[in-house]
Amino acid sequence: MPHKLYKILLIFTIVAILVAIPAFWLTFSAATNLEVAFLDIGQGDSILIKTPFGQNILIDGGPDDTVIKRLSENLAWWDKTIDLMILTHPHDDHVTGLIDVINRYKVERILYTGVVHDSPNYLFWLEKVRDRKISLTIIDRPQTIQLGENCQLEFIYPRQSLLGKAVNNLNNSSIVAELVYGQTKFLLAGDIELEVEQVLTQLNPPLNPLPRGDFLGGEYKGVDLTAQVLKANHHGSDTSNIQEFLEAVKPEVVVIQVGADNDFGHPSRRVIKRLERIGAKILRNDVDGTVRLISDGQKISIIEN
Repeated sequence: MPHKLYKILLIFTIVAILVAIPAFWLTFSAATNLEVAFLDIGQGDSILIKTPFGQNILIDGGPDDTVIKRLSENLAWWDKTIDLMILTHPHDDHVTGLIDVINRYKVERILYTGVVHDSPNYLFWLEKVRDRKISLTIIDRPQTIQLGENCQLEFIYPRQSLLGKAVNNLNNSSIVAELVYGQTKFLLAGDIELEVEQVLTQLNPPLNPLPRGDFLGGEYKGVDLTAQVLKANHHGSDTSNIQEFLEAVKPEVVVIQVGADNDFGHPSRRVIKRLERIGAKILRNDVDGTVRLISDGQKISIIEN
């Protein structure tokens, strides 16, 4: 073998080893922990979930393309797949960034409610989804996606089909999901307001079914709202996060997805007081940047930035 070729092969081998070591470490690390990053994307919602089984799940995309920068900060440079994209509801501060995500990443599957809304960004997102032929699933009843052993996404709202329907308050069409890993749980509820919070609170504890003909349109078993981590509903607005709901959830940590100096006065000072009364640790994107939490299935820890 010529000496020059030998040197080239040696260099390639060394580079391959250097690349493989961190890749192996990341894979090994991911095999035991669940990571949830509440991305700092300004005034909006965007949550990246990295499961112990290698899946990337993105819930909402924020108001602009800032989500692309945040994804690059939280995913390896070679990782360009979003295994599951979830749109909680089609307001611009949740859907707009997802357009850029579809342009930059391979999106395998999308969950949404199919609710009607005439926002140009929502309609453009739907057009992108159709053009890329991405699989779409409607959330219209309680259901569970098993992500791996002892790890699942449990959808608890909405409990009736909103496909092709117009609603008066899009916030209350938001998908509500519980992310469970082992003994730990995250409650992620988009922008639901007090009307839905009251309904969910009535369903808690889980062995308290409502009669047929209730607000939800049928007879359902209850849900266990308790969770160690709550993403504050509707950016900490006072139209959400009622005391009864917070007491039912009993969160140890509450993450508020909110932009600095926003025009809406989020989060409400009243909500902050309620959270302080229940003893929750409060983390905010406008103060703390991207909030990263990690679960080993037994406990949840905060990753310091």
